[in-house]
Amino acid sequence: MRTRFYTHPICREHLTPPGHPERPDRLRVIVDRLDDEPFAYLERLEAPLADEETVLLAHPAEHLDKVKASIPGEGLAVIDGDTTVSPKSLEAALTAIGGALAGVDDVFSGEAGNVFVAGRPPGHHAEKNRAMGFCLFNNAAIAARYAQKKHGAERIAIVDWDVHHGNGTQDIFWDDPSVLYCSTHQMPLYPGTGAAHETGAGNIVNAPLPAGSGSEAFREAFDEKVLPAIDQFAPDLIIISAGFDAHRRDPLAELNLEADDFDWATGVLMERADRLSQGRVVSLLEGGYDLHGLSVSVAAHVGRLLKG
Repeated sequence: MRTRFYTHPICREHLTPPGHPERPDRLRVIVDRLDDEPFAYLERLEAPLADEETVLLAHPAEHLDKVKASIPGEGLAVIDGDTTVSPKSLEAALTAIGGALAGVDDVFSGEAGNVFVAGRPPGHHAEKNRAMGFCLFNNAAIAARYAQKKHGAERIAIVDWDVHHGNGTQDIFWDDPSVLYCSTHQMPLYPGTGAAHETGAGNIVNAPLPAGSGSEAFREAFDEKVLPAIDQFAPDLIIISAGFDAHRRDPLAELNLEADDFDWATGVLMERADRLSQGRVVSLLEGGYDLHGLSVSVAAHVGRLLKG
Protein backbone atom coordinates (compact mmCIF):
# COMPACT_ATOMS: atom_id res chain seq x y z
CA MET A 1 0.00 0.00 0.00
CA ARG A 2 1.59 3.27 -1.18
CA THR A 3 1.44 6.32 1.07
CA ARG A 4 1.69 9.72 -0.57
CA PHE A 5 2.65 12.99 1.11
CA TYR A 6 1.61 16.33 -0.41
CA THR A 7 2.88 19.75 0.56
CA HIS A 8 4.18 22.85 -1.24
CA PRO A 9 6.55 25.71 -0.35
CA ILE A 10 3.83 28.27 -1.14
CA CYS A 11 1.98 27.15 1.98
CA ARG A 12 4.82 28.63 4.04
CA GLU A 13 4.15 32.01 2.43
CA HIS A 14 0.82 32.37 4.21
CA LEU A 15 2.17 34.74 6.84
CA THR A 16 0.89 35.52 10.31
CA PRO A 17 1.96 38.10 12.91
CA PRO A 18 5.05 37.51 15.09
CA GLY A 19 4.20 35.16 17.93
CA HIS A 20 1.13 33.74 16.17
CA PRO A 21 0.87 29.98 16.82
CA GLU A 22 -0.18 29.08 13.26
CA ARG A 23 3.15 29.92 11.64
CA PRO A 24 5.19 28.72 8.64
CA ASP A 25 7.64 26.83 10.88
CA ARG A 26 4.91 24.24 11.40
CA LEU A 27 5.45 22.98 7.87
CA ARG A 28 9.22 23.24 8.14
CA VAL A 29 9.39 20.85 11.09
CA ILE A 30 6.99 18.41 9.42
CA VAL A 31 9.01 18.29 6.20
CA ASP A 32 12.26 17.96 8.14
CA ARG A 33 10.91 15.08 10.25
CA LEU A 34 9.52 13.23 7.25
CA ASP A 35 12.94 13.42 5.56
CA ASP A 36 14.26 11.00 8.21
CA GLU A 37 15.21 7.44 7.31
CA PRO A 38 12.04 5.75 8.63
CA PHE A 39 10.10 7.57 5.90
CA ALA A 40 12.30 6.53 2.99
CA TYR A 41 9.36 4.84 1.27
CA LEU A 42 7.03 7.83 1.61
CA GLU A 43 6.20 9.17 -1.84
CA ARG A 44 6.56 12.96 -1.79
CA LEU A 45 4.68 15.17 -4.25
CA GLU A 46 4.03 18.89 -4.62
CA ALA A 47 0.43 19.82 -3.97
CA PRO A 48 -1.20 21.28 -7.08
CA LEU A 49 -3.02 24.60 -7.16
CA ALA A 50 -6.78 24.08 -7.08
CA ASP A 51 -9.13 26.15 -9.19
CA GLU A 52 -11.05 28.81 -7.30
CA GLU A 53 -14.27 27.08 -8.36
CA THR A 54 -13.49 24.12 -6.12
CA VAL A 55 -14.09 26.35 -3.09
CA LEU A 56 -17.73 26.54 -4.21
CA LEU A 57 -18.18 22.83 -3.48
CA ALA A 58 -18.54 23.76 0.20
CA HIS A 59 -18.87 27.55 0.30
CA PRO A 60 -21.07 30.10 -1.50
CA ALA A 61 -19.53 32.48 -4.03
CA GLU A 62 -20.00 35.34 -1.57
CA HIS A 63 -17.59 33.71 0.85
CA LEU A 64 -14.94 33.20 -1.82
CA ASP A 65 -15.32 36.81 -2.95
CA LYS A 66 -15.02 38.07 0.63
CA VAL A 67 -11.79 36.14 1.22
CA LYS A 68 -10.33 37.30 -2.10
CA ALA A 69 -11.19 40.89 -1.27
CA SER A 70 -9.41 40.60 2.10
CA ILE A 71 -6.02 39.66 0.59
CA PRO A 72 -3.63 42.64 0.90
CA GLY A 73 -1.15 43.77 -1.71
CA GLU A 74 1.51 43.86 1.00
CA GLY A 75 1.80 43.29 4.72
CA LEU A 76 -0.96 41.63 6.73
CA ALA A 77 -4.72 42.11 6.84
CA VAL A 78 -6.94 41.10 9.74
CA ILE A 79 -10.09 38.99 9.24
CA ASP A 80 -10.74 38.51 12.94
CA GLY A 81 -8.78 38.43 16.17
CA ASP A 82 -7.24 35.08 15.30
CA THR A 83 -7.16 35.09 11.53
CA THR A 84 -4.91 37.14 9.26
CA VAL A 85 -4.00 37.01 5.59
CA SER A 86 -0.96 38.08 3.58
CA PRO A 87 -0.36 38.54 -0.17
CA LYS A 88 0.18 34.80 -0.84
CA SER A 89 -2.59 33.51 1.46
CA LEU A 90 -5.13 32.82 -1.29
CA GLU A 91 -2.59 30.87 -3.34
CA ALA A 92 -1.53 28.94 -0.23
CA ALA A 93 -5.14 28.10 0.64
CA LEU A 94 -5.91 26.94 -2.89
CA THR A 95 -2.77 24.80 -2.84
CA ALA A 96 -3.81 23.20 0.46
CA ILE A 97 -7.14 22.41 -1.20
CA GLY A 98 -5.35 21.13 -4.29
CA GLY A 99 -3.36 18.67 -2.18
CA ALA A 100 -6.56 17.42 -0.56
CA LEU A 101 -8.26 16.89 -3.93
CA ALA A 102 -5.18 15.15 -5.35
CA GLY A 103 -5.25 12.84 -2.35
CA VAL A 104 -8.89 12.00 -3.02
CA ASP A 105 -8.07 11.24 -6.65
CA ASP A 106 -5.16 9.03 -5.56
CA VAL A 107 -7.14 6.81 -3.23
CA PHE A 108 -10.03 6.36 -5.65
CA SER A 109 -7.74 5.62 -8.62
CA GLY A 110 -5.56 3.25 -6.62
CA GLU A 111 -2.44 5.40 -7.12
CA ALA A 112 -2.12 5.41 -3.33
CA GLY A 113 -3.73 3.56 -0.48
CA ASN A 114 -3.64 6.57 1.83
CA VAL A 115 -2.45 10.17 1.72
CA PHE A 116 -1.26 12.84 4.16
CA VAL A 117 -1.49 16.49 3.14
CA ALA A 118 0.47 19.13 5.04
CA GLY A 119 -0.99 22.43 3.92
CA ARG A 120 -1.62 25.83 5.41
CA PRO A 121 -3.89 27.54 6.29
CA PRO A 122 -5.89 24.83 8.07
CA GLY A 123 -9.61 24.48 7.43
CA HIS A 124 -11.93 22.94 9.98
CA HIS A 125 -13.09 26.20 11.61
CA ALA A 126 -14.19 27.74 8.30
CA GLU A 127 -17.98 27.75 8.19
CA LYS A 128 -20.09 28.02 5.03
CA ASN A 129 -20.02 31.81 5.12
CA ARG A 130 -17.26 32.68 7.57
CA ALA A 131 -13.47 32.48 7.78
CA MET A 132 -12.31 32.13 11.38
CA GLY A 133 -9.94 30.34 13.74
CA PHE A 134 -6.89 30.57 11.43
CA CYS A 135 -9.00 29.04 8.60
CA LEU A 136 -10.13 30.54 5.28
CA PHE A 137 -11.76 27.59 3.48
CA ASN A 138 -12.81 24.19 4.82
CA ASN A 139 -10.37 21.80 3.17
CA ALA A 140 -11.94 18.63 4.55
CA ALA A 141 -15.46 19.66 3.52
CA ILE A 142 -14.32 20.57 0.01
CA ALA A 143 -12.51 17.24 -0.29
CA ALA A 144 -15.63 15.36 0.82
CA ARG A 145 -17.84 17.15 -1.70
CA TYR A 146 -15.23 16.54 -4.41
CA ALA A 147 -15.18 12.81 -3.65
CA GLN A 148 -18.96 12.74 -4.02
CA LYS A 149 -19.03 14.79 -7.23
CA LYS A 150 -15.94 13.42 -9.01
CA HIS A 151 -15.86 9.82 -7.81
CA GLY A 152 -19.49 9.09 -6.98
CA ALA A 153 -18.81 8.42 -3.30
CA GLU A 154 -22.12 8.06 -1.50
CA ARG A 155 -20.95 8.28 2.10
CA ILE A 156 -17.95 10.15 3.52
CA ALA A 157 -16.78 10.00 7.13
CA ILE A 158 -14.74 12.92 8.47
CA VAL A 159 -12.95 12.17 11.75
CA ASP A 160 -11.55 15.21 13.53
CA TRP A 161 -9.16 14.70 16.44
CA ASP A 162 -7.95 18.30 16.62
CA VAL A 163 -8.19 19.57 20.19
CA HIS A 164 -10.57 22.31 19.03
CA HIS A 165 -14.01 21.40 17.74
CA GLY A 166 -14.43 21.69 13.97
CA ASN A 167 -17.38 24.04 14.06
CA GLY A 168 -17.00 24.78 10.37
CA THR A 169 -17.25 21.17 9.26
CA GLN A 170 -20.24 20.66 11.54
CA ASP A 171 -21.89 23.78 10.12
CA ILE A 172 -21.42 22.69 6.51
CA PHE A 173 -22.76 19.15 7.00
CA TRP A 174 -25.27 19.80 9.80
CA ASP A 175 -28.29 18.53 7.87
CA ASP A 176 -26.54 16.23 5.36
CA PRO A 177 -26.79 12.52 6.23
CA SER A 178 -24.40 11.61 3.39
CA VAL A 179 -21.48 12.88 5.49
CA LEU A 180 -20.67 11.60 8.98
CA TYR A 181 -18.71 14.04 11.13
CA CYS A 182 -17.07 12.69 14.30
CA SER A 183 -15.02 14.90 16.61
CA THR A 184 -13.02 14.44 19.78
CA HIS A 185 -12.02 17.76 21.32
CA GLN A 186 -11.48 19.60 24.59
CA MET A 187 -14.55 21.33 25.98
CA PRO A 188 -15.00 24.05 27.10
CA LEU A 189 -12.55 25.60 24.65
CA TYR A 190 -12.58 27.67 21.48
CA PRO A 191 -14.83 27.86 19.45
CA GLY A 192 -17.45 26.86 22.05
CA THR A 193 -19.32 24.32 19.92
CA GLY A 194 -19.21 20.53 19.99
CA ALA A 195 -21.49 19.49 22.83
CA ALA A 196 -22.60 15.88 22.77
CA HIS A 197 -26.21 16.89 22.14
CA GLU A 198 -25.26 18.57 18.85
CA THR A 199 -26.16 15.75 16.46
CA GLY A 200 -27.37 17.42 13.25
CA ALA A 201 -29.40 15.00 11.16
CA GLY A 202 -28.06 12.13 13.23
CA ASN A 203 -24.78 12.42 11.31
CA ILE A 204 -22.83 14.47 13.88
CA VAL A 205 -21.00 12.64 16.67
CA ASN A 206 -19.31 14.87 19.22
CA ALA A 207 -17.19 13.39 22.00
CA PRO A 208 -16.06 16.35 24.14
CA LEU A 209 -13.30 15.78 26.69
CA PRO A 210 -12.60 17.87 29.79
CA ALA A 211 -9.28 19.61 30.31
CA GLY A 212 -6.70 17.26 31.77
CA SER A 213 -7.96 14.22 29.88
CA GLY A 214 -5.30 11.88 28.57
CA SER A 215 -4.83 8.75 26.53
CA GLU A 216 -7.42 6.64 28.35
CA ALA A 217 -10.27 9.12 27.89
CA PHE A 218 -9.32 9.81 24.26
CA ARG A 219 -9.22 6.13 23.34
CA GLU A 220 -12.45 5.47 25.23
CA ALA A 221 -14.17 8.22 23.20
CA PHE A 222 -13.02 6.54 20.01
CA ASP A 223 -14.02 3.06 21.16
CA GLU A 224 -17.44 4.06 22.49
CA LYS A 225 -18.54 6.80 20.06
CA VAL A 226 -16.41 7.31 16.96
CA LEU A 227 -15.70 3.76 15.86
CA PRO A 228 -19.26 2.43 16.34
CA ALA A 229 -20.59 5.37 14.31
CA ILE A 230 -18.17 4.60 11.48
CA ASP A 231 -19.05 0.90 11.59
CA GLN A 232 -22.74 1.70 11.25
CA PHE A 233 -22.20 4.35 8.54
CA ALA A 234 -19.90 2.21 6.33
CA PRO A 235 -18.22 5.09 4.48
CA ASP A 236 -16.68 4.97 1.02
CA LEU A 237 -13.84 7.22 2.23
CA ILE A 238 -12.44 8.33 5.57
CA ILE A 239 -11.05 11.86 5.76
CA ILE A 240 -9.05 12.74 8.88
CA SER A 241 -8.93 16.32 10.12
CA ALA A 242 -5.55 15.67 11.67
CA GLY A 243 -4.82 18.31 14.27
CA PHE A 244 -2.06 17.49 16.73
CA ASP A 245 -2.77 20.16 19.34
CA ALA A 246 -4.15 17.60 21.78
CA HIS A 247 -0.50 16.67 22.42
CA ARG A 248 0.47 17.37 26.01
CA ARG A 249 3.07 19.99 25.00
CA ASP A 250 0.66 22.16 23.01
CA PRO A 251 0.27 25.73 24.32
CA LEU A 252 -3.36 26.27 23.27
CA ALA A 253 -5.11 23.47 25.17
CA GLU A 254 -4.93 21.12 28.14
CA LEU A 255 -5.33 17.59 26.88
CA ASN A 256 -2.47 15.23 27.59
CA LEU A 257 -2.08 13.01 24.55
CA GLU A 258 1.20 11.49 23.41
CA ALA A 259 2.40 10.71 19.91
CA ASP A 260 1.46 7.06 20.52
CA ASP A 261 -2.20 8.10 20.77
CA PHE A 262 -2.14 9.44 17.22
CA ASP A 263 -0.45 6.23 16.07
CA TRP A 264 -3.22 4.23 17.73
CA ALA A 265 -6.06 6.39 16.38
CA THR A 266 -4.60 6.19 12.88
CA GLY A 267 -4.40 2.44 13.15
CA VAL A 268 -7.99 1.89 14.24
CA LEU A 269 -9.26 4.18 11.48
CA MET A 270 -7.16 2.30 8.93
CA GLU A 271 -8.67 -0.96 10.15
CA ARG A 272 -12.15 0.47 9.47
CA ALA A 273 -11.05 1.79 6.09
CA ASP A 274 -9.65 -1.60 5.11
CA ARG A 275 -12.91 -3.28 6.02
CA LEU A 276 -15.41 -0.65 4.86
CA SER A 277 -13.76 1.80 2.46
CA GLN A 278 -11.31 -0.23 0.36
CA GLY A 279 -8.53 1.21 2.50
CA ARG A 280 -9.16 4.80 1.43
CA VAL A 281 -7.85 7.35 3.95
CA VAL A 282 -7.00 11.00 3.22
CA SER A 283 -5.51 12.91 6.15
CA LEU A 284 -5.34 16.71 6.20
CA LEU A 285 -3.25 18.77 8.60
CA GLU A 286 -5.22 20.99 10.96
CA GLY A 287 -3.74 22.31 14.24
CA GLY A 288 -0.66 21.55 16.31
CA TYR A 289 1.36 24.48 17.65
CA ASP A 290 4.23 23.13 19.74
CA LEU A 291 6.82 22.36 17.08
CA HIS A 292 8.32 19.34 18.80
CA GLY A 293 4.94 17.90 19.75
CA LEU A 294 3.74 18.47 16.20
CA SER A 295 6.73 16.82 14.56
CA VAL A 296 6.72 13.68 16.71
CA SER A 297 2.94 13.33 16.39
CA VAL A 298 3.00 13.67 12.60
CA ALA A 299 5.83 11.13 12.50
CA ALA A 300 3.70 8.67 14.49
CA HIS A 301 0.68 9.32 12.27
CA VAL A 302 2.50 8.98 8.95
CA GLY A 303 4.50 6.04 10.24
CA ARG A 304 1.25 4.20 10.89
CA LEU A 305 -0.10 5.14 7.44
CA LEU A 306 3.07 3.65 5.90
CA LYS A 307 2.55 0.35 7.68
CA GLY A 308 -0.64 -0.17 5.67
